Amino acid sequence: MIKLYPIIIIIITLLQHVFSAKSTPPHPHIIHILADDYGWADIGYHRNNNNNNNQEVQTPNLDALKNSGIELDRFYVYKICSPSRSSIQTGRNPIHVNVQNVPPEVTNSKDIIGGYQGIPTNMTGIAALLRKQNYKTHIVGKWDVGMATPYHHPKFRGYDTWLGYFHHSNDYWQYTVEKCSSKPVYDLWKYNETFDGPATFYQNGPSCSQDNQKPKNNETCVYEEEILTNEVLNIIEKHDVSTSLFLFWSMHLVHMPLQVPQKYVDKFSFINNTYRRLNHAMGNLMDENVGKVIDLLKKRGIYDNALIVFHADNGGEIMGGGVCGGNNFPLKGGKFSNWEGGIRVNAFVTGGIIPNEKVGTKIEHYITGWDWYATYASIANIDPFDNMAANANLPGIDSINMWPLLSGKNNTSPRNEIIIGDTTSLYPNAGGKTLVGGIIINDYKLIIGAKSRLYNVNQNTITGANWPNNTKPRLWPLTKLMKCKPDAKHGCLFNIKEDPYEMNNLAPSMPDLFNEMLKRIEEAQKTVYSPYRGKKDARACNIAKDKYENHWGVFDFL
Repeated sequence: MIKLYPIIIIIITLLQHVFSAKSTPPHPHIIHILADDYGWADIGYHRNNNNNNNQEVQTPNLDALKNSGIELDRFYVYKICSPSRSSIQTGRNPIHVNVQNVPPEVTNSKDIIGGYQGIPTNMTGIAALLRKQNYKTHIVGKWDVGMATPYHHPKFRGYDTWLGYFHHSNDYWQYTVEKCSSKPVYDLWKYNETFDGPATFYQNGPSCSQDNQKPKNNETCVYEEEILTNEVLNIIEKHDVSTSLFLFWSMHLVHMPLQVPQKYVDKFSFINNTYRRLNHAMGNLMDENVGKVIDLLKKRGIYDNALIVFHADNGGEIMGGGVCGGNNFPLKGGKFSNWEGGIRVNAFVTGGIIPNEKVGTKIEHYITGWDWYATYASIANIDPFDNMAANANLPGIDSINMWPLLSGKNNTSPRNEIIIGDTTSLYPNAGGKTLVGGIIINDYKLIIGAKSRLYNVNQNTITGANWPNNTKPRLWPLTKLMKCKPDAKHGCLFNIKEDPYEMNNLAPSMPDLFNEMLKRIEEAQKTVYSPYRGKKDARACNIAKDKYENHWGVFDFL
């Protein structure tokens, strides 16, 4: 009599291997989590030396994730939203894609490639690149890299689905931003294989607001970030784990307006400053949402074969008397400035593909937001070269593959230089020409103020641990200035490794180094991409009203 039991075991084992192989995607999953205006001092692991501040800054999930992966201590982005996002999506330093934070309604009919807000039409986005390797690609949340034409829509950039908004921000309760004919316009869009249009079905009742979160008359009143987080969870829940996933979660939190469900406000009632209380409440909610997503990634078996990236798009906003609530202590400055507080941001990587020996470590080599493009391409085993941009004579990518550094294959970074972008615009979010506003080479950082702003660099200040607070004077955009001219005698040069707070100006005492770095800035300035983005186009309002039920959307159909 033949003993069948061992044979059955062999068959079951073989079947397990077959099913296991089917559930393993050809390339690792990539989850990119982008926080908005998230200050250096607003995450728990940067507050560990002060127990009082740990009560204010409660981010246990983010802290644990950092500990389970690699802290990126010197991670750099652009000083404002749209340029940072343009650089992440395209793998380019902002000086080669977009340095303007203008609204997405602008057009310049004389330039059908670059005459719009955000990413030029003929640049390949990271999602389109990964889709070539059969990744399923999703984006949830803030877009902010173009709206005018069908080529600026996430669909053209390679995303299979999107739920989010086009502008820099919108109201968390009404989902509105800007006005047409004195009437607020909604900004919430949904796109998938069966639908592409304004997300009117999420619209709240007219009285729903930060001050009226439980309106009468059975009005719907749902916080926007709850809708976005639920979309992220839904994508993960439905994803076929045998297929590689690219999920770009572009959170609204913690960008202004300072709005958050009341239970989180109450949780921080011990903070006596309204703006700081709201900001830390928003940070705590963000942390909670990240925890939910990570738990589901683990439950579905995605986490074990994933690279998970978390970072901010720029530093926390500290201007306007603290109205925005951000804090980058002990770094100088914040959003809208090229001091460390504006461009050096919270960042870490985690996930199952991080080698065990790298878990719990800190990398102090330079990495930038535009380096993810080549890094993801390497993980997906695809050439990152952008043929479409090359054929249109657009700048190529500046991205450097950081996976050998992150994986421990190399202990040195391929990047020892960061070109710092700027604009000639006189005010935040205004148009202007592309400038090189500084450079980091090895341990040194040189900053130059724009000539159009009399070489002034604003926010020359360190706020203190508890900012904003109830003291005066307030910090307004044109206060706390430092002149940083293109000459050593009046220049601004710092050793940011020995002096990360940029207090000791070395320019007058190190003229040779200053002039050497200045020469590199002058060389980089010759390569900038600086199209005229245009002015607000009346068609944006007309089509929002006539076609999209008072929602912003594509308006220039070329």
